[in-house]
Amino acid sequence: MTVTQAVRDALPPLLPRLRRMARALAGDAADADDLVQLALERALARADQWRPDGRLDGWVFGILRNAWLDELRARGRRGAVFAPEEAGLSVGDDSAERRGRALHVAEAMARLPPEQREAVVLVLIEGLSYAEAAEVLEVPVGTVTSRLARGRAALRDLLGDEDGPP
Repeated sequence: MTVTQAVRDALPPLLPRLRRMARALAGDAADADDLVQLALERALARADQWRPDGRLDGWVFGILRNAWLDELRARGRRGAVFAPEEAGLSVGDDSAERRGRALHVAEAMARLPPEQREAVVLVLIEGLSYAEAAEVLEVPVGTVTSRLARGRAALRDLLGDEDGPP
């Protein structure tokens, strides 16, 4: 099996995770879908650049993040990103309290600085190690640790939860 075919076969199972990260970054479902599509196109076009000894998810998360940064530059950083009402809601969940809490968390995530939001998404939501997140973000591990600590503290403040990390 070629590297390109291996990448092609491994991408579909990553779609939910890519979309989740894209929603956390973009805050808008349509923008997130466009971002995922762009990241997948870039991953397929550059499949020969993936190192089979590395983690594919981290490589594609890096492509997604870079695509988002490109989009922000293209927009000229003209506005803040706010999550739409439906952001973060679970499909089929009929609990109004749960939906309200999910929306509150999504709004709090959208209010984090982008650097903190990226660290929170990659480590706490997507389960990447600090080292893997550092590679995706192209920063030292200590920077990821610092951003994550500040992000957790900010989320606690925004969510009014003094009992522990989100």
